[in-house]
Amino acid sequence: TIHTNKKKIIADKFFKGMFETDLKKGELIEAIDFQIPEKSAYVKYPNPASRYAIVGVYIAKFKTEVRVAITGASSCVFRSKELETALTNNFSPSSIDNLNVPSQNLNSDIHASAEYRAHMIKVMAKKAMKNI
Repeated sequence: TIHTNKKKIIADKFFKGMFETDLKKGELIEAIDFQIPEKSAYVKYPNPASRYAIVGVYIAKFKTEVRVAITGASSCVFRSKELETALTNNFSPSSIDNLNVPSQNLNSDIHASAEYRAHMIKVMAKKAMKNI
């Protein structure tokens, strides 16, 4: 939860698009509350020139659920419900093998197509699992 000088914003609603948040003019972040996961890891496939993530995957394991955030693949960070469900049911790299990551709404540019980014989400998720 993001606490501002005017309201509380649930984290899933904070990012609206590239360089855009739910903050209004004059609104300032004062605090952020979050659960500390039992285990977590972030890995990225960086653009060789800028080092920004072409695809980045953050996996956080909590007692009753797993959360997965994806960076670089779309216009803003998003959670992967497909990966979250698979890893909540079976917290192992093998649970990612047969997963279908949709490429719709993913970036497609000179660095990587949407289909390639969808594939790299799975690859980076498996790497993140090995780092946990």
